[in-house]
Amino acid sequence: MTNTLPPATAERRLLHTRTVTCRGYQRADGLWDIEGHMTDIKTYAVDNDDRNGQIPAGEPIHAMWLRLTLDLDLNIVDAAASTEYAPFNHCHSISTAYKALIGLQIGPGWNRAVKDRLGGVKGCTHLTELLGPMATSAYQTMYEALRDHHQRQGHTPFILDTCHSLSRTSPVVARVWPEHYQAPEALPTEN
Repeated sequence: MTNTLPPATAERRLLHTRTVTCRGYQRADGLWDIEGHMTDIKTYAVDNDDRNGQIPAGEPIHAMWLRLTLDLDLNIVDAAASTEYAPFNHCHSISTAYKALIGLQIGPGWNRAVKDRLGGVKGCTHLTELLGPMATSAYQTMYEALRDHHQRQGHTPFILDTCHSLSRTSPVVARVWPEHYQAPEALPTEN
């Protein structure tokens, strides 16, 4: 994959890399698992009392895992978290808090519900941030099953109006779902 960003405008030195990986699995029991993993790695050593006085360059500051088990309605039926690396020994004790996700549904109100259950001192900033890309990965993983489920129930396609290209007024919707297309309102003309 090629980076298509414009070139940097000044000489620079890499200091930090955060990597987020999400994987989606269809399970044999009809459920889905979405696993998220994140790491933070510095290019220099960091002083740290809880990690033998120093975290060496290249060793993760953070390395954390989160798994959500979902049903076809995007309800969370199980959740598990694990911290491999953290800057403080105490960080490992928050993993069980992520069971609080059980019963939530990914969809409208998701971010607010996550914040209510795991925001601030009720959770880990890094694990909680991982839930955003995991929710999107759930849609990507389950897309065909969700599409078919919604069609069988006679519902409007679930991804309409979720982004610019899937707006009911876009040429994409006109082509893929013409029955849901709405012509954009004409802009007023200037005299």
